[in-house]
Order: sequence, then structure tokens, then C-alpha cells
Amino acid sequence: LGRVGSFGSSSLYNLGSAKRMSLGGSSSYSARSVFGLGAAGLGGLSPGGIQEVTVNQSLLTPLNLEIDPNIQRVRKEEKEQIKTLNNKFASFIDKVRILEQHNKMLETKWRLLQEQKTTRSSNITPMFESYIATLRRQLDGLLGDKGRLEGELKNMQDLVEDFKNKYEDEINRRAAAENEFVVLKKDVDAAYMNKVELEAKVDALTDEINFLRAFHEA
Repeated sequence: LGRVGSFGSSSLYNLGSAKRMSLGGSSSYSARSVFGLGAAGLGGLSPGGIQEVTVNQSLLTPLNLEIDPNIQRVRKEEKEQIKTLNNKFASFIDKVRILEQHNKMLETKWRLLQEQKTTRSSNITPMFESYIATLRRQLDGLLGDKGRLEGELKNMQDLVEDFKNKYEDEINRRAAAENEFVVLKKDVDAAYMNKVELEAKVDALTDEINFLRAFHEA
């Protein structure tokens, strides 16, 4: 009977219509064989009692509890997006630092040129002022991009945290459902075994009554 109690959740709906219980393939099991009472032992009397039970072998297939691959794919894509944003952010920071250094260097050169007060200062001044203005515009643009990327990074981190919370909630709900199913399956297994034992006892008592009746009539 060890294999009889192991069946899937679909067997909950097949207990009433089952007629014969099969163990190990083609061999069949009868409650009469437990007590050594068969039709041959009754002197040709017709067997009576409750019909035997059958278990659908396809219902013994284990449940598929694999994690949804879509969740893993989404988490991987989120990690790659965050990695890309971090790389862009680091690149912009490096560019800002380089431009700041160039700006300081040019300001130093400009200050030295002003201190020299050469005759060419009047011609060089507009050129350096224009160049410095261009660098400052580039710096302002990079600073703006830096702020935008920081905002995108924050939004992506919030989105990842939200997906993480939803994933954990789904895992908890799945675990609770699995635990509830295990408890229910144990109860059904116990009820099924009790039914088999009762059927065997009824079958044995019926055979014994028929035997005693035949013996008394003889």
C-alpha cells in the first residue's frame, strides 16, 4: 500500500469513480488477498462485497515547482540597465573633472598673461574669453546631464526595489499555498487509507458470512 498513498492533487476528484487499484503495472491488488479469502476458498460461491479501487498512475507525477523564468529575465535586464547607467554616470563625472581641470588651467594661464601685460594681450583676450565661455557651456551641459542621470538612476533603483518586494511577496504566497496543499494531501491520504482498510474489512466480513451461511446450509 506504500504506493497507493502517493498521488497528485488531481486524485482528489477521482476517489469516487475509481474501481480497481493497480500496483506496479499490470498486477492487481484485492482486499480479499489480505485475509486469504478468495472465491476458490468458498467452494464455488460468487464473490461479493465492495468493488476494488484503481489509482491513475498519471496522477503520481510530481508537481512542477520551478521558478518563473520571466522573473529571472526581468531581474537580469534591470541589473544590466543599472550597470549601464552607472557606467554613463561615471563617464560624465570623469568628463566634468577633466573640463574643470582644463578650466582652471586656462584661468591660470589667462591670469599670467594678464599679469605680463604684453602688447599682444588685447588680441589674445577675446580668443581666451571665447574659449573659456565654450568650456563653461560644455561644463554646464555635462552638469545638467549628470543631474538627469542621477534622477534616472534613482528611478531605476526604486523600480528594482518594487520588483524585489513583489517577487518576495509572490514567493511567500507560493510557499503558503504549497504548505496548505501538503497538509490537505496528508488528510486525503489518511482518509483514502481508512477507506481502503474499511473496504477490506467489509469484504472479509462478507466472505466470512457467505462461508458460514454455505456451511450452515450444507
